[in-house]
Amino acid sequence: MRYGSLGGQDSKIEFRGSDVVAITLPLRVSEDMNKVLATGFFAVFFLSACSQSIQDYQHNTPALDLHRFFQGKAQAFGMMQDWQGKQNLHFTARLCGQWQGARGDLYEIFQFSDGRTDKRHWQLTTNGAQVIGTAGDVVGEANGTVAGNSMQFDYVLRIATTDGPVDVTVRDWMYLVSPSQLINKSTLHKYGLQVGELTLAIQQLDASASCAEFIAEFARTQVSPPTP
Repeated sequence: MRYGSLGGQDSKIEFRGSDVVAITLPLRVSEDMNKVLATGFFAVFFLSACSQSIQDYQHNTPALDLHRFFQGKAQAFGMMQDWQGKQNLHFTARLCGQWQGARGDLYEIFQFSDGRTDKRHWQLTTNGAQVIGTAGDVVGEANGTVAGNSMQFDYVLRIATTDGPVDVTVRDWMYLVSPSQLINKSTLHKYGLQVGELTLAIQQLDASASCAEFIAEFARTQVSPPTP
């Protein structure tokens, strides 16, 4: 992974790949700068206090039912942005889901614009509005809540790099915009700082399709090794 830095003589942000590793601020702060910083901290506090809640969407329609939307075959299109908001990757994905009662399996195969292939198998359990998920590259359990047309889903994702695994905290917001179309926005954080963002659109193709052939393809699919 490459190292880099941003800033001037007195202040600097150092990063490695997409990880912010150090922030250096000047020791001398003028009275005017103190006012600016105080205003900035107040703005951050105000925005945090006014951030969205899953309950804001409890009356929104169409209602999101994971058992219906993540059933059968689907396709997805998305892009990833770094911590500066710059698009650094785009990708396509194919999905297939199947359920037995409250337990579901969602298989995903990704093709990235840099030529890499990845895959993920989510094992999901629903209990009313609550959702628990596990996957091979997720640390512990993912926890989610569904309300109205939306779902908030939080987990720690372990990303393979050439320097070893890196854990990032992910928050997914999913919004069902039609019975067969869903938009997902994810933010990725490390050490409390946002290091990336993902936008994804999912189109359900055939809710009645069997996943047997897709699961066999999933088993054969080789994940690409990490690149510098």
